[in-house]
Amino acid sequence: MSKEKIIGNSYPVKDANLKVTGQLKYVGDMKLPNMLYGKMLLSPVAHANIKSIDISEALKVPGVRAIATCFNTPQTKYNSALRFYEHDIPNTEVVFPQTVRFVGDRVAAVAAETEKAAKEAIKLIKVEYEELPVILDVEEAIKEEAIHIHSGGNKVIEMRADAGDVDKAFKECDRIFEDRYEVPPIHHGAIETHVAIAQYDYTDKLTLWAPTQNTFAFRILLSQIMNIPLHKVRVIRPTIGGAFGGKLEMTIEPVAAILSKMTRRPVKLVLDRTETIISTRARHSAVVYIKTGVEEDGTILAQDIKMYTNTGAYASSALNVMGALSHKIYKVYKIPNMRFRGIPVYTNTITAGAMRGYGSPQVFMAQQTQLGKISRELNIDLVELQKRNAVEPSGVDQRFNSPLGNPRVLDCIEKGRELFKWDEKKKAIGAEDNWVKGIGMAIGAHGNGVFGAHRDVITLILKLNEDGTLTLITGTHDMGNGTVTMQTQMIAEVLGITPDKVETFETDTDACAWNLGDYASRGVFVEGAAAKKTAEKLKQLIISDAMELLEVEEELELIDGFVVSKSNPEKKVSLSDIAVNSQRVKNKELTVIEDYASPAGLTSYGAHFAEVLVNKETREIKVIDFVAVHDVGRVINPMSLEGQLEGGIQMGLGYALSEGYVFDEKGKPLNNNFFTYKMFRATDMPKITTFFIEELEEKGPYGAKSIGECAVVPVAPAICNAVADALNIDINQLPIKIKRGV
Repeated sequence: MSKEKIIGNSYPVKDANLKVTGQLKYVGDMKLPNMLYGKMLLSPVAHANIKSIDISEALKVPGVRAIATCFNTPQTKYNSALRFYEHDIPNTEVVFPQTVRFVGDRVAAVAAETEKAAKEAIKLIKVEYEELPVILDVEEAIKEEAIHIHSGGNKVIEMRADAGDVDKAFKECDRIFEDRYEVPPIHHGAIETHVAIAQYDYTDKLTLWAPTQNTFAFRILLSQIMNIPLHKVRVIRPTIGGAFGGKLEMTIEPVAAILSKMTRRPVKLVLDRTETIISTRARHSAVVYIKTGVEEDGTILAQDIKMYTNTGAYASSALNVMGALSHKIYKVYKIPNMRFRGIPVYTNTITAGAMRGYGSPQVFMAQQTQLGKISRELNIDLVELQKRNAVEPSGVDQRFNSPLGNPRVLDCIEKGRELFKWDEKKKAIGAEDNWVKGIGMAIGAHGNGVFGAHRDVITLILKLNEDGTLTLITGTHDMGNGTVTMQTQMIAEVLGITPDKVETFETDTDACAWNLGDYASRGVFVEGAAAKKTAEKLKQLIISDAMELLEVEEELELIDGFVVSKSNPEKKVSLSDIAVNSQRVKNKELTVIEDYASPAGLTSYGAHFAEVLVNKETREIKVIDFVAVHDVGRVINPMSLEGQLEGGIQMGLGYALSEGYVFDEKGKPLNNNFFTYKMFRATDMPKITTFFIEELEEKGPYGAKSIGECAVVPVAPAICNAVADALNIDINQLPIKIKRGV
């Protein structure tokens, strides 16, 4: 692992200096000539038919140039979670529906000369609603007598995944545990709210600037909704101010596009925090029923999971998320008999979509928290119980008997046990005044890309400049997580230069080649591997030209901007000379374009350990120590990995202890701002220790695999198990609420 010069070293994200000096332009900072400002009217009711919309008074406001409603805009149905052309998922959304299905649904939008005028006009729009029954609970929604939110019923689909003979195995178990778990919808909390600028010009071309994770899919969706060909739609991704999955699916972008087409002027639409919370996307809430059969020594023989996810008002990612999480549970344990049933359900709540972990936090909360209960009931140490059942490096997916790559979850458990001082803390647990201590741990997993499910492909362009520097043209959507920085590291390592010698042009559908999108932890495993492969292709051309210039046929290597003879280091030629010679003599530029498709669907693992204090009187919970160990194959950028993991822990702690939408009986969100929606703050954070297991993953670039989403998965159940340990109770719901007297 020590032979690489760039890989394994820390580099800041490439635009860090621009960010901290305020020179970087986010979409909210942009202003186009002759630009109008948009504002949306959002539904105040959770379910209703729109009988009429009166815009007459709103049109009288000076500066108003257009008002869009369901009565003057396309009613084309689409799915905002589309990933690629011909992606077959339920189309249930329209830009402005005639039936609103949640508080925050789109009713109308105004474009005006000023934001003030747009806001004034919005207040003057009069809407007549015919209110319909409201369903907020998934188990109520699936009852036979429930009103249908969409035609065909409230069950989107039922997914199944099976291994072995579960019913037969349960009959052979010494003990059977059955539990129900519930987790809430969660707001993403990115610092940048949702924003878009659309320009529909007089050549009938639509250009969109948006902080999206999915530019090429947005182009397809806008083409379909606006009924214009793909070559007339351009999507540009400027800097993203955080996303966490919330900007993967299309939300406000077609609204800006429609207003721009109506006015033939650029339109900028910016949501405030409340609008973002109530009208964009949330993590799926879920109800999970889990039945586990074990032998007296804790060996798990069978597990049956039935899960209802709340997809909210529209289908969106319902199939994608359920499909993804159903795979993860087969990657962690040596359970020979497993059964999974997953049912996404429509309700009159905010549409659920992609969020970091993509279903894994929900299902692992249930599975891992129940395992904590089993350890207490059987009086078996939780770490030992995990080790007894966890997959080994030679482990397989029980459904298909297919290898899992090089899973190192056992190493994560053992290293975490050591760093956390699990055995010592277990002996020392006790009460101090009104506070009682508890310790817990959990493991989690997440995939690397979407091999076998979606078209897991990216195409990169790399060119050698005349001075020996390089330019990478990439469709990667860097969300502040350093994905593009990582690509420059890969290129620099291959070509014997430093990452600062690689400039990037990013994510513009008119200039960049296709990329599936940035989700599913594709960064290192897919996009990093693509950068490495592209650089290797350019390296072959460089060496071929260098052999001609040096008039040698011996082995050459690239060092510090030169191609050097291995046998005679004095014999060398610069990358600059090679580029110039190619132009002058061969009349060509040294540029390569390379496609890369993911070769496998591998899994990343993590083991998290938590120590908590619980106040016996106030029920306050404090997390005082946290250890996280992750199997990453190979560390590419230590600083980036540490940041990803610490951020994931912060997000998971909020999931466990403080976050979650709260609705009244009519479906109105009660905590729609950061005063009432309680995210974990810096002052709430515990001491954190991180560690990375480096056992190379053969199919990953330089042996690496991802951490971004896996980082959040084990956090909440580790806290659940620590609180349960402190009070000797069962935890069945997030955020954790402890009743008085327990």
